Parts: sequence; structure tokens; C-alpha cells
Amino acid sequence: MQRPAGVTAISVLFFLAAIYLWTVAAVMLFAPGTISLMSGAELMYGLELAGPYMALLVGAGWALIGWGLFRLLNWARWAAMLVMTVGIAWLVPKISAAELGLPLLGYGLQIAVRAAVAWYLAQAPSVIASFTTK
Repeated sequence: MQRPAGVTAISVLFFLAAIYLWTVAAVMLFAPGTISLMSGAELMYGLELAGPYMALLVGAGWALIGWGLFRLLNWARWAAMLVMTVGIAWLVPKISAAELGLPLLGYGLQIAVRAAVAWYLAQAPSVIASFTTK
């Protein structure tokens, strides 16, 4: 069975997140002070204050899940669902404290996209079939 297009898109998004975190870490390592430690906060879930090495490590985690999704490994599907669920939980306090307008819209869209990705990976028949036939 072929890989569903949605799984490929999600895998690419995981790889893009990894590349972003690696870029942030490289800039922090080679030019300290040029960007904030909070640059990767949306993808690091509270670990951003640990510094550039943690950004490299978390980026490796995102890349590993992306690779696993691309290879249709079932553990990667479960890990992606877990990461999306943690991301939703991480955004709940932010959306609760957000003012009306663009911040509220931005956090709401992030929650909606993460919920849709987790739901797609958990419930779509084509996804389940492609991960179980591997």
C-alpha cells in the first residue's frame, strides 16, 4: 500500500520543524545573543530555556518522528499523535490568556491544526491500513 498524501505532508512538516530548530540552535551557537532563546518555544514545549543544545536534541526528535512517518513506522504515528496532543495542552493556557484579535486567532488555528493532525493519524482508515500493512 502506498503512503497517504496526508502522512507525507505531516512528515514534511515534522522535517521543517526540525530544520527550523536546528537553524535556531546553529545561530545561537555561532552568534550568541543575536536571537532569543524563545525563538523555538512553539516547538520545544518549555525546553527552550535549556539552550542551543536542547534545540538540537528536540530538533532531532522532530526529525526522527518525521522519518518514521515517512517510512510508515507505527511507533512514529503514535509519537506524532502524542506530540500533537502535548502541543494542544501547551497552547490551552496561552489561548485562555490571549486577548481578542490576532493572538486568539493564531492560537486557535494552531490548536485546530494539531487536533486535525492527531485525529487524522488516529482515525483515518487509509492511514491505519497503511501503517498496519507495513
